[in-house]
Parts: sequence; structure tokens; C-alpha cells
Amino acid sequence: MRVTVWGEGFLDLDTLGERPEPLNYRGYVDRARELYPDDVHEAVARLLRERLGDGAEVRTSVLADPAAGLGPELLEATDVLVWWSHVKHHLVPDETVERVWQRVREGMGLIMLHAGIESKIFRRLMGTTCNSEGWRQSDDWEAIWTVSPGHPISEGVPARFVIPVEEVYCEFFDIPAPDELVFLSTFRGGEVFRSGCCWQRGNGRIFYFRPGHESYPTYHQPEVQQVLANSVRWANREAATTVDLSPFDGQHPDAAKAHELHDGWFRRLGAAGGGRAEVER
Repeated sequence: MRVTVWGEGFLDLDTLGERPEPLNYRGYVDRARELYPDDVHEAVARLLRERLGDGAEVRTSVLADPAAGLGPELLEATDVLVWWSHVKHHLVPDETVERVWQRVREGMGLIMLHAGIESKIFRRLMGTTCNSEGWRQSDDWEAIWTVSPGHPISEGVPARFVIPVEEVYCEFFDIPAPDELVFLSTFRGGEVFRSGCCWQRGNGRIFYFRPGHESYPTYHQPEVQQVLANSVRWANREAATTVDLSPFDGQHPDAAKAHELHDGWFRRLGAAGGGRAEVER
């Protein structure tokens, strides 16, 4: 499996162009250098090499490379493209967007991360604005809920896990209804967001995963790393897929996880907060 992790080169201030710097961009760069000294895309590539092992060839490219790092030869030699961008979406040439769009239609997988929802290619593939209702940064926790426990992307992922600090997005998220919703996020402020969404466009599989702001150590978290590795395997159309068509016997294979989710999460939360021990029904 040939994987390309593409990044905008977030740490490279010189490639921002003439556009005014986004709010506190330099502060984010300083923090990102501490957490991801080789830039975010290199950290993602490193974790994929570790998680996918010898079965995957993982390389990186960036916006500053020839052909915006996404030339025809590179795309032709890519089975799954992992995309991380945040503030330089506008600098990706339109002809590059069309090349990526065509390769996805032909069967290349695409994993879109975090703020990549603002990228031209994601909007081109979705046919909508892909805007969220809002966002904020206040060091809030994010709880990721596995709402499709039988999906290949959720394999080995807990029924619920918490990212201690992350940027907050909230619904409405202007996307077409996902073919499959794998993860849902809730936040301390009560916000919710569809954070793990699957689509197919032509022969290509697309997965969007929301967490991953550069000023937080999200990509160092094992559960997040598991999701990314699973999503790359799932998006690789060359991989063999086994579908269990045996009759449903009334006992979901993840019933134990569902039990833990109800009897563990709410009771621990209530006890820790001094409130009621169980959620009202």
C-alpha cells in the first residue's frame, strides 16, 4: 500500500503568501514546533509507518514542492492520500485540486484531517460549503463516541475515549449526509459534531476525522493513531474486504463495550462531579 501524507507546511511562515496572517498564527506555529518539530504532516507519517508496518510505504509531500506536492506521477503512485491543512488552503492551485479529484474518482482513498474541511478539494468532493457552525479554543476536552462499533475504522478503538484538550467545532456541519458515521464528538460546552464520516465518490473512499489542531498533542494519543491507521487501511481499495453476512443472533459483538459505555462513563462522570451517579432515562 502506497500512502502519501500531504501537508501545507504549517511551520513555514514564508509560504503564507500575501494573505494577512490568521489570528495568532505565529503563536500557533511556536506551539506546533514544540509538539511537532518536523511539522504536523511528518508526525502523521511517522505514526502511520509505526502502525501500518512493512505493509505500507509512507512518504510525505508539501505545498512548497513542485506541482504543489501533488503532481500527476506522485498521485498515480498513491493508493491513499492523507491531507492536513489549516491556513493555506487558498494557495493550492485549482489544477492540483482537479488532479486530486480525478484520482479519487478513479479509486485513490482520501483521509481528510481537522481543518481540511476548508480545503478546495474537500468542498469539491462534497459539493457543499463544508462550514461548521462555529469553533473555539479554550482547552476543552473532547469525547469521541464510537457510534459504529462494527466498522473497520473503529476496530480496536474504545467505545468512548477522551482527548484532554482540543479545538472545539460545533454543528451544523454543512456536508452531505455521510454514507457511514463512525464517530461523534461531544465537548465540555455541550457542543456536538460529526467527527468521523465516510463517503464514496466514484471508486474512491473518503474519510474525515475532526481532531488534530496543531497546538495540541492530539496525534500523539494512541486512540487517535489507531483511528488514522484503520482509516488508511479502509480507504485502500486494493485491500481485501470481508463482510460478515451471518444472521444476527440478537447479541451485538460489542455489547460489552456498550455496557461499559453506559455503566462506566456516566457513573464515573457523576461521581467525579459530585452529581447524580446515573443519567436519567
